[in-house]
Amino acid sequence: MSLTLKTSTLDPAHAVVDVIVPAGEPWMQKLTQGQVFRILDLEGNQAVDTLFFSADDPEEHYSMTHTIQAQRALYLTTGSVLMSSEGRPMLSIVADTCGRHDTLGGASATAS
Repeated sequence: MSLTLKTSTLDPAHAVVDVIVPAGEPWMQKLTQGQVFRILDLEGNQAVDTLFFSADDPEEHYSMTHTIQAQRALYLTTGSVLMSSEGRPMLSIVADTCGRHDTLGGASATAS
């Protein structure tokens, strides 16, 4: 998969939720199908640890292994589909101004 930079065409003024999460702090929000989740690095050079779980079954969660297999790529970018531990699509990356996201490093949380 080629790395494709794409800026979102959505207007942030129409966001249902707009939260600034301080460095090192947790945040949780339920997403429903069709909603868009945006991560913006306000300070620059920051890493954002993200963990995704099914709201219906928290045992089902984001799977690096299933995602890499489905994408046939180590890095995520526009067009990548994040897969669950059950092999089901969880999220799609619809815009990306960074260009490349490492799926191998894991997160700083014990759940990862």
